[in-house]
Amino acid sequence: MTTVPIRRLLLLCALALCAAAAATALSTADRADADLSSRIRSNADRAKTLRAAVASESARIRASSAGLATAQRRLRAIQADVGVQQAKLKRTEDALVKARNRLTRLVSRQRDATDALRANLLAAYRNPQPDIVSVVIRAKGFQELLETSDFLKRVAMQNARIMDGARTSRAKVTKQANSLATMQARQLRISTALESRRDRAQTLETALLREQQRRMSARGAKAGALRRIQSQLAKLRKRLARMARPGIATNAGGTAQPPPGAPRAVALVIAAANAIAGLPYLYGGGHAGFKDTAYDCSGSVSYALAAAGLVNSPMASGGFTSWGDPGPGKWITTYANGGHMFMVVGGWRFDTTALKNSGGSGGGTRWTRQMRPTAGFVARHPPGL
Repeated sequence: MTTVPIRRLLLLCALALCAAAAATALSTADRADADLSSRIRSNADRAKTLRAAVASESARIRASSAGLATAQRRLRAIQADVGVQQAKLKRTEDALVKARNRLTRLVSRQRDATDALRANLLAAYRNPQPDIVSVVIRAKGFQELLETSDFLKRVAMQNARIMDGARTSRAKVTKQANSLATMQARQLRISTALESRRDRAQTLETALLREQQRRMSARGAKAGALRRIQSQLAKLRKRLARMARPGIATNAGGTAQPPPGAPRAVALVIAAANAIAGLPYLYGGGHAGFKDTAYDCSGSVSYALAAAGLVNSPMASGGFTSWGDPGPGKWITTYANGGHMFMVVGGWRFDTTALKNSGGSGGGTRWTRQMRPTAGFVARHPPGL
């Protein structure tokens, strides 16, 4: 008599323990799911911020392209002018070398003339010229008198030419020395200007290269961080897809198919929507639990999104007006107001009005390729999708 109640008591305890364990597991799974969704939203926000930063840096680079092009044209003009100045400097240096050589020759010629004049004057001092009376008296004949007189005249003329040559050479040396000084001053001015232009060109070129490197480095760093966040986001979404709620039927071969390159979450949403696309419309259907025999507009959308872990429980259309991130998404966009909602996934519209328009519960589908006006609806999308 006492054995049966004890067995029943033990059985009840075991069932209670199992129920508690199941509740704990479900609670843990819900917390893990919520935590994972939070991490996905956080990473999606970071990815959005980084994408904006990369786009902003790219915009700055594009905006500065005109300024960089102007600076580069200026650099090319300076470099071209440097080439002209270098050619001018080369011509000046060549002229300077020729002027120095000519000055050397003139100085040598002046020295020769001065030496010859000195020798003649010294000879004239040592052997003074006889006066005309002495020449006449000493001459042995008229012919000798003429020869002596002609010789003395030639000596006087030679001395005069030597003096003129020395005077002319001295003037030419002075003129050439002044010209040489002018050329040297010009060479110094050209060299100084050339060095200044070279410095300006080098400074400008260095500034341009540093600016380009800084902007490219900043954009590269942000792009690298974006790639890392996107990689983490992809891993989290895959994990979330594996953690999709059990009991949600899917049909990967249904009417709608994900476009090439669509994320796994998009494929899960489409597959789940395929599974209920032809079920009847029922106001409030799908809100008591995800598993139902008929669904209304928000119940249908909630069921599909739950397959990818994007919602944790069925939501009414009004709740979707503040769900997710604002605006249309790349892959999934929900359109909701207080009385109706639908969603667009990968170019397919999932809408109970399409089911009604195609015959209600008789072979219709919630899927359609035709879009509808969205005025009066709030567009939202899952983070990152």
